[in-house]
Amino acid sequence: WASLWTARAIYYRQNQNFNHFEVSLSVVVQKMVNSEKSGVMFTANPITNDTNEIMINSSWGLGEAVVSGAVTPDEFIVNKTTKEIIEKHIAEKTVMVVKKDEGVGTVEIDVKDYLGYEYVNKESLREDEVLKLAEYGMKIEKVYGSPQDIEWGFDKDTKELYILQSRPITTMEGEKEVEKKVEVKELKALVRGLAASPGIGTGRVKIINDISEIARVEEGDILVTVMTNPDMVPAMRRANAVVTDEGGRTCHAAIVSRELGIPCIVGAKEATAVLKEGMEVTVDAKRGVVYEGIVLQEEEEARAAGSSISVQQGLLSEDLVHQLAPITATKIYMNLGEPNIIGRYKNLPFEGIGLMRTEFIFTNMIGAHPMYLVKTGQGKLMVDKLAEGITIVAQEIYPRPVVVRMSDFRTNEFRGLKGGDEVEPIEANPMIGWRGVSRYISPEYEEGFRLECKAMRKVREEYGLDNVWAMLPFVRTTWELEKVKEIMAEEGLVQDKGFKIWIMAEVPAVVFQAEEFAKLVDGFSIGSNDLTQLIMGADRDSGILNNMGYFDERNEAVKRAISTLIKAAHKHGKTVSICGQGPSQYPEFAEFLVQEGIDSISVNPDTVAYTRRLVASVEQRMILNKIRGI
Repeated sequence: WASLWTARAIYYRQNQNFNHFEVSLSVVVQKMVNSEKSGVMFTANPITNDTNEIMINSSWGLGEAVVSGAVTPDEFIVNKTTKEIIEKHIAEKTVMVVKKDEGVGTVEIDVKDYLGYEYVNKESLREDEVLKLAEYGMKIEKVYGSPQDIEWGFDKDTKELYILQSRPITTMEGEKEVEKKVEVKELKALVRGLAASPGIGTGRVKIINDISEIARVEEGDILVTVMTNPDMVPAMRRANAVVTDEGGRTCHAAIVSRELGIPCIVGAKEATAVLKEGMEVTVDAKRGVVYEGIVLQEEEEARAAGSSISVQQGLLSEDLVHQLAPITATKIYMNLGEPNIIGRYKNLPFEGIGLMRTEFIFTNMIGAHPMYLVKTGQGKLMVDKLAEGITIVAQEIYPRPVVVRMSDFRTNEFRGLKGGDEVEPIEANPMIGWRGVSRYISPEYEEGFRLECKAMRKVREEYGLDNVWAMLPFVRTTWELEKVKEIMAEEGLVQDKGFKIWIMAEVPAVVFQAEEFAKLVDGFSIGSNDLTQLIMGADRDSGILNNMGYFDERNEAVKRAISTLIKAAHKHGKTVSICGQGPSQYPEFAEFLVQEGIDSISVNPDTVAYTRRLVASVEQRMILNKIRGI
C-alpha cells in the first residue's frame, strides 16, 4: 500500500489529473514464463511512425533485461505487406536476466558464462520466430484496433511463444512532424548511438550516476546516464535531451523520451566517459550523434516566405531532389564508408553504391585484426560483424547494387587494430607494399581473406541480398587475380551473372594489360588517387608536390591511361567506373570521362545530386553537338 505514495506514483497521478484518494491498489498473481529469449514488439515503427512496419527487440533470458535497458537488444524490422524482414541489427548482448536456481527472484548474469561466448553476438531470433511474432502482432493489433506495444517470450522448455502484455503505443503522432531545418556550423562528433526519439536538443551535460543525483538536472540540460529508470522521469522531463550508454530502441529511456517528446540517443556505449560535466553539446537524435558545442540551430521562419531554396543549402528534401534529378546515360553511383549513415542518403539520385569501403567496419565494428581473430578462435565474430555492416547498406537500397571493396588496409593501418602488432610487418613504404590481392593470396593472410569471403557469402545467401558484388583492390598481375578468384570460388563466391567481380584500376600494369584483365573480371573501377600517384611518381600525401601541381588526375598521362582502359574494357564488353572525387571537383574532367564513354561515376554523398546535373549537362551538349555536326 505504501507504494501508492512514492514520489513517482504521486507525480504520475498529478500529471494525469487523478484524484489521489480515489485510487486503489490491486495485486495480480500469474505464472512466470521462464523465457529462453524474450523482448518487446511494436506493431508500428515508433521511430518513424510507419504503421506498415513492425519493430521487434529481442535478447536472451527474461524480458527484464530489454525493458530496463540493461542490454542492447537485437532489432528486427518487418514489413507488414510483404511479411519480410527488411532490416535487422544484431547487437552485442553481454548480460541476461534469468530465474534464480534456488529461492525466489531473478539474477543478472553474463551471457558468455551462462550460454557461451558465441551467443554474445549470435542472433537471438531465427527468421521463422521473427515472422511468427510479426504474425501474432498483427492479429493483436487487429483485435485492439490500434498499434500495440507487446511484451513476449519463448518458453525455455516448451519453446512456445507467450504474449505477456499488450498496450496501445502512446507515442504515435496524429500527423508527421515537419522536420526542422538546420544550419550546420561545425560538426565534431563525440559519441554515436541509436536514435531512439527523434529530434535535436542542445544544452549542458549533466552526468547522473545514481538516482540520488537527479535533482541536479535543471531545465534545458542534457541528461547523460548509463541507463534511465522510472524514478528518473521527473528529471527527464526537465532535460532537453537524453543520452544513455546502454539500451535499445524499446528500453525505458527510449519509450519515455518519445512519450515526453524529447530527443534521445541510447546505446552510446561510452557517453558517460566521453562527455564531460557542464560541456555544451548538440544531441542529434535523428542521426544518433552527439556533437561538441551548439552547432545546429533552427532556421528563421522568415526564410520560408518568398525565399529561394537551393540544394546546396540542404533545404530540399531528398525525395524532391530525386524527383528533380535528370536522367543520365552515365550511371551515378555513391561512395560509402560508414554503414549506419545509409539511411540519410538512400533517397539521393544514385543507381547503387560504386564503392563500399569495409575499413570502417573493421575499425569500429570488428575492432581486431582478422588473423588475430583466427589465432584466438574468434573468426565467426569477424564474419558476423562484417556481414552485419554490409547487410545494413545492401538491404536499405535493394535491389540497387552494392560494390563492396574487400579490405584495403596497408600494413601500418592493420597494425593499429587489436593484435595487429603481433602479425603485421613494419614496411618502409606501405603505400606500395603488402596490400590488396597480394595480401589475400599470401599464407600469412589467406585465412583472414577467407573470413571476408564467408561474410559476403552469408549476406548473399543467408540474407538473400544478391545485390552485393565484390571489388578487389590494388591488383598487380593476372596470375594473382586468377589465384584469388580460385580462393573466392572455394568459399562459395563463384563469378557469374548474379555475382560480379570488379577490380580497382590503380596500378599502371592494369592499364597496360587491360585486355588480359578484362577477360577475367566483370568491371573496372578507376582509383584515380593511386593511379595518379603511380603514373606521376608523386606521393599523394606530399603537400609540396600537391602544391606544385604534380598530383593532378587531369594530367595528360593519367587521362591517356584512363582512355586506354575504357577502350580495352568496352572491346570485351566490360564496364568501367571511377570512384575518386575528380569528376565532382573538376567539370572538365567529368566532361572528359563522359566523352570517353565511362559507364559510371561514383562520388561522395554530398556531391551526388551535383554530379548528376553536371553529367546530364555534358551528355546534352554532346547530343546537341552531334546533331549540329560539330
